[in-house]
Amino acid sequence: MVLIYVLGALSVLVPAVLVPVVATRWVPAALESRAVERLRAAVAGLTEALGRLGTALVVLLAGSAAVVTICWPLGEALSRLETAVDHPVFDYVHARRVEVWVDINSFVTAIGDRYPLKWVTVVAAVGFAIVWRRRRWWIPLIAMPLQFVVEQYTQQILATTVNRGHPPTDVGTYPSGGCARVMLTFGIIAVLAGLTWNVPRRGRIAIATALAVLASVEGYTRIYAEKHWFTDVIGGWTFGTLLLGVMLLTVLVAEGRVRPPTQTASAVPVEVTTTA
Repeated sequence: MVLIYVLGALSVLVPAVLVPVVATRWVPAALESRAVERLRAAVAGLTEALGRLGTALVVLLAGSAAVVTICWPLGEALSRLETAVDHPVFDYVHARRVEVWVDINSFVTAIGDRYPLKWVTVVAAVGFAIVWRRRRWWIPLIAMPLQFVVEQYTQQILATTVNRGHPPTDVGTYPSGGCARVMLTFGIIAVLAGLTWNVPRRGRIAIATALAVLASVEGYTRIYAEKHWFTDVIGGWTFGTLLLGVMLLTVLVAEGRVRPPTQTASAVPVEVTTTA
C-alpha cells in the first residue's frame, strides 16, 4: 500500500528534478545539433516557396503523419506487454484501493477529460486573441482549437489501428488521451504565453517543469482511477510529447519565430575564370 503513495510522490518529484536537468544540459546542445540545423534549412526553403502559412500547414500534416508512424508500432509493441505488465499492475492497484484516495484521484484525473479542456481551449483562444489584437491575433484563435482537434483525431487513428482493448473498469485505450490532452492544451498555452511576454529562461524552464509534472500526475491518476492500462499511459506520454513538438513548430513557423539556418563558408560561391 505504501508503494502506491510513494509512486504518487515520485510522479511529482521525478519530472520536477529531471526536466530542469534536461533543459539546462541537453536542450541547448540539441538546438545546435546538425539535425536541428537541417530542420531550420528545410523550414527556410519551404517558407521561401510556400510562405509562412503554407509551411506551417506542411509541418502540421507531415508532423502528424510522423507521429502516427512512430506511435503505431509502439502501440503494437506495448500491447504485447498487456499480460506481463498491465494485468499485474492493474491487479495490484485494484486490490489496494482506498476510497478517499480513489475520490482524490478521480477528481484530479478529470482535468484531462475533453469537456473541461474544451472550455480551457476556448477561454485561452479568446484571451490570447484579445492580447494579440495588434499583431497576428488569428494565430492563437486558430492554434488553440486546432491542437484540440488534431489530438482527438490523431488519437482516434492510433486507437483504431492498434485496437488493443481496454481495462475491465473503463473504456480507455491506447494511447492515453487524458495525458496527451493535458500536454497539448497547456503546452500550447505555455507557448503562446512565451510568445506574448518576455519570459526569462528560468521562467520557461519552470513552466516546462510544471507542464511535465501535470502530465505525470495525470498519468498516475489515470492508472489509479483504473481508466487505462499502465502501458496506455506510457503511450500517452510519448504521443503527447511528439504531437506537442509538432504543434510547437507549427506555431513558431506561422509566427515567423524559427531561427534561420547558419550560413557556412562552403555556401560561398567560387568564381571560375576561363582564358582564351
